[in-house]
Amino acid sequence: MLVKKSVFNDIALRIFTFWNRISWASSVGLYQMLVLFIESLVEPNFKFNLRRKLFCLTSLIFCTIFVVIGILNFDCIQTLEKSLLEVTFQKLCVIYALIPLAASSLISVILKLRTKKVPRILVKQSTLLILIIVVPYWASDVVQVASLMFASSWLNTSYAFVSLSNILMTFVIFYCSRRMLGLRFLNLTRQVQAPVDINFMQNFKTILEQFSHVTSMQELNHITQGFFKEAFEIPFNRVQLIIRQTNPRPRRPQDEDSSPQSLVEAFLSTHSKGMCRFIKKHGILVYDELDFSNFYESSSESTGTLAFLDGIQADIFLPIYEKDTMIAYILVDRYARLKTFYSNAEYDEMLIFVSYLGNIINLMKNKNLDVLIKQEKDLKEELYNKHQEINQYKESIRSFLRNKKHKEIGIIFYKNRRFTFGNQAAKELIDINPNVQEGHPIAKALKQIAQQVESYKTAQTIHTKDTNGTKLVLSGVPSLEQNNVIISVYYPEVTDIIKRQIDILHDPSEWDYLLYLETTKPGKLISQLIPTSGETLLNFKIELLKTALSRKATLLTMPDEDLQQMVELLHHISLRETLHTIDLTELTQNFEIAIKIFGINSLFHVEQKGNAPLLEKLDNIGTLFIKNVHLLDLETQEYLAEFIRYGFFRVFKSEHKIPSNVRLIFSSSHNLSILAQEGKFSQALFNELKQTTLEMPSLVTLPEEELATLAEGFSEQA
Repeated sequence: MLVKKSVFNDIALRIFTFWNRISWASSVGLYQMLVLFIESLVEPNFKFNLRRKLFCLTSLIFCTIFVVIGILNFDCIQTLEKSLLEVTFQKLCVIYALIPLAASSLISVILKLRTKKVPRILVKQSTLLILIIVVPYWASDVVQVASLMFASSWLNTSYAFVSLSNILMTFVIFYCSRRMLGLRFLNLTRQVQAPVDINFMQNFKTILEQFSHVTSMQELNHITQGFFKEAFEIPFNRVQLIIRQTNPRPRRPQDEDSSPQSLVEAFLSTHSKGMCRFIKKHGILVYDELDFSNFYESSSESTGTLAFLDGIQADIFLPIYEKDTMIAYILVDRYARLKTFYSNAEYDEMLIFVSYLGNIINLMKNKNLDVLIKQEKDLKEELYNKHQEINQYKESIRSFLRNKKHKEIGIIFYKNRRFTFGNQAAKELIDINPNVQEGHPIAKALKQIAQQVESYKTAQTIHTKDTNGTKLVLSGVPSLEQNNVIISVYYPEVTDIIKRQIDILHDPSEWDYLLYLETTKPGKLISQLIPTSGETLLNFKIELLKTALSRKATLLTMPDEDLQQMVELLHHISLRETLHTIDLTELTQNFEIAIKIFGINSLFHVEQKGNAPLLEKLDNIGTLFIKNVHLLDLETQEYLAEFIRYGFFRVFKSEHKIPSNVRLIFSSSHNLSILAQEGKFSQALFNELKQTTLEMPSLVTLPEEELATLAEGFSEQA
């Protein structure tokens, strides 16, 4: 009527009256189709029982009555020209459609949804359909016709309410259709749909970082639980990673083990290969998805798989394969997440996770992971050492390139105990007057080489330094004139440095370290600490330089007077910012030092000073020096040995591992080898420390000439 008055006012009234009567027939048919559709959703094998047949017959009778009235009474003149019989049928039609037909069907569907036989996805679909579309539609019809039930005529003039209800119904249909289509409505999709989590890859980077630090199977279970908690909001205790045994023990009939692991192994061993192919084809078994698919399209594989998931009480069974062999699986407990279903995006995230997890498990099962971690650490240290050597070599070359402008050779004549400059280069290289400043080191060196040439009548060469500390070569030869010596002065070449000391090296292949000692900053610091080039101390200086350029844990065995200077030298050359010293004066009886170094498991509720452990605070920036390491308790020594071996430290009294790059230096005045044999020192820690042990040569063992040279070097520094 509203459309007629607003748009088609000129069209004959009898046409609208006819379609009005046909609409009554259609409304009955609409309700009949709607209830049949809802009931067919919750029944896999939908059949017309007696109740449905009676309702369909009744609905057909009402439709026929209104069609017949519309045809026989087509030539009515007034809209209100309705017989009492027609009005009565309209009222009976409303009562029948809204109460016996719609209400009884809704009650029947709701009762079926409350049973456990209907899949959860279907329950969610039907609930959305009933609560958001069917019930509001039914209620709007009840409100519209309630006021007309007792009227003499059947003319509805509440146009505003009709328009409003249609607008609301359009909105809820749109909203409900979007929700239901994501829930596999009418099987339009094979999985529950959901948008992709844009933060997944960012969170997954943390998981990859944790994978790189794994050293045990227990850690993998903890990482798996953390991943499912962060990514899918599943509690830790509802997720379990189970690693299958390589050769599982056959399950005997008398065994009554009902653990999930036993039930899974029994299922895999007793079922056919077709079932295993079914599991591998799906990649991930989700109970709700399988239950929904099996509800409409039942098969022996899906029915058997559902029974299997029911037996182990799991929502998800996620197998992990290595090639075609299942090496592990993840179980998520039944109803671990009640409010939402697992979506297609989450399936992909799980499969990405297990692809990485499978590689880690296979690596840990087939190879010694501890050896691999140690090899990786050794390779990193070797790479670091090579990098440092290359830097030292570059610095050595640069030092020679900087001096290329000083290629001039100065000439000095020595006669009658006086020195005479033979050219301008000599004055520039020797910027003192050796005849006046006789006590200057350069003057002493010039006088020494002149006297040696006069005495032996052969060429002599010595090295000294100019006033700026740069190496100079003094080379003297006897002149043809009697009592006359010619001394040439120049900056040394590479060969001048090497050939002077290469003969006293224990290992001639280490000639490059001679260059580093003379031309690089770390080498000059070591030469300043030990100002001599004798055979014993020169080889010690090379070992010291090699140790300083590495980052291996170092054991120092030397007098306390030299200890602090040596530690500071190693710390400085390592380019570390913070030096932390632990000075032990008595045998540790408690775990205070261990807690300070490694931290403590939070379960012990021990207050930790400084919050973070030292190995974490000093990571990449610090050096930890433990004086008198033999006074540490054995358990702490074992923790230190593990850290040195693998580059990860375990939080004290826990399995949590943290990577760290701290330079460790130890000292001891005792023979650790004897202590280790007596069981008073950790054998594991001793094995690590003996690889890089620096022992200062005793002055008593030095040759007299080398000791005199050392004393002269210290006097020159003073």
